[in-house]
Amino acid sequence: MNDDYIKSVASLDPVTLDELMEQYGQDVWNFAHLLTRNRSMADDIAQDVFLQAYRHAETFRGEASVKTWLLKITRNISYNYRNTAFFRKVLLVDVMASKESSHSAEQSFLEEEATNDIWRQVFQLSIKYREVIVLHAKHQLSLQEIALILKIPVGTVKSRLFGARKRLSSLLKEEFLYGSSI
Repeated sequence: MNDDYIKSVASLDPVTLDELMEQYGQDVWNFAHLLTRNRSMADDIAQDVFLQAYRHAETFRGEASVKTWLLKITRNISYNYRNTAFFRKVLLVDVMASKESSHSAEQSFLEEEATNDIWRQVFQLSIKYREVIVLHAKHQLSLQEIALILKIPVGTVKSRLFGARKRLSSLLKEEFLYGSSI
């Protein structure tokens, strides 16, 4: 998507907003879900993200991609939700399941279980590690784009990504050696 496209959103074109939601809605929802660990909260956040993008489209400067801009809004809104008293009292953990179908039913089940095990471990990481690994692995953003979203230097992104991988590897080893801790 180019800068002209987002500027057309600024002109309040509902068709363009629909296209924006269609193209990036799942990424926004997935990122919100991984930050909050709550499906209904991720639904609310995704709606708020596109509402904010719609209201403030003219502030998009084109310094990053549209996806990066939306994920940055998602992160900010997610943090606002996380800081509310309601979120501190109610925290539900939903396990993400792979929607891809492949091979036999048995193979699909085993792949899904392996994916679930990894995501369970990702959820155990601290938020600073979890968000960099999700942005890098799930959303395939560059280190520079992650730095823009998180408002931190690229070196800090590299450091956090290294720490996240190291911690995740350690958690997965522990689970393999000693069984599930969940």
